[in-house]
Amino acid sequence: MQVQPVSAVRKVLSMNGYLMEILAREIVQALPPLKREMYQYVVRQEDELARQASTSDEFMSLLIKHAPHRQAADYFHLTFGEFMAEMREIEKEIERQLNRKLKQVKWVDCSDVMQGAEPGLYETKYFYFSVGLGSVPR
Repeated sequence: MQVQPVSAVRKVLSMNGYLMEILAREIVQALPPLKREMYQYVVRQEDELARQASTSDEFMSLLIKHAPHRQAADYFHLTFGEFMAEMREIEKEIERQLNRKLKQVKWVDCSDVMQGAEPGLYETKYFYFSVGLGSVPR
């Protein structure tokens, strides 16, 4: 087995984070309309606060000050407790589906094929990934 340089490992990890983002967006889009709206409402509020903050401490202060979950509860005509219970269920469902999809992901390092006869000559790594039930031989 060829040991990958740290920079290559970092790139794979960041690709994995990007893949998780794509899968999570897909899962959120497939939620029932009301659950999707509730989840996206809070995410939009939190994203806006994150844009306004320069540090993580400032972000936490803005979260406390603006309380996006309380605003969302009011917007959706729910008590704070009802809204939080629903959000916990939504987040559990997203996590369940994301874990299921991640178990189906197959990453195949195709760098040697893409680089020709001199594997390892270039720092660029090429990966094929598949999300599904089928297997990818390599």
